[in-house]
Amino acid sequence: MADSPLAPAPLPVPSEPDARVMLLDRDGCHLCDAARPVVLEEARRAGATVERVDVDADPAVRAAWGDQVPVVAVDGRVVARYRVDATSLRRALRPGPRWRRLLPGG
Repeated sequence: MADSPLAPAPLPVPSEPDARVMLLDRDGCHLCDAARPVVLEEARRAGATVERVDVDADPAVRAAWGDQVPVVAVDGRVVARYRVDATSLRRALRPGPRWRRLLPGG
C-alpha cells in the first residue's frame, strides 16, 4: 500500500531536531515568497523553530513535493500546501494535549 499513488510522500527528515515547523519551498516561487514571512511570523509567535527545505536541493524531495510548494508541516503533519493561512497555521501551532503535559503547570 505504501507504493499507492494516493499514499502521501514522506516528509524529509529535519536536520534540526528542535524544528516543529518544516517549510518546503523553492527560490523564485511567488507562492513560496508569500508564504515564507507568514510561516516565520507565526512560528516566532509560537516560539517554534522553522526548518526551510529547498525542494530543488534533493531530487527525491523535488519528485515527491516539488509540484506542491510551498508545503508547511507542523510536528510532522502537513498543514498547508500552495497557500498558507496565518489563522490555520496559528491553530496548528497551538500546544496539543501532549505538549500541555510537558509545559509547566500543564
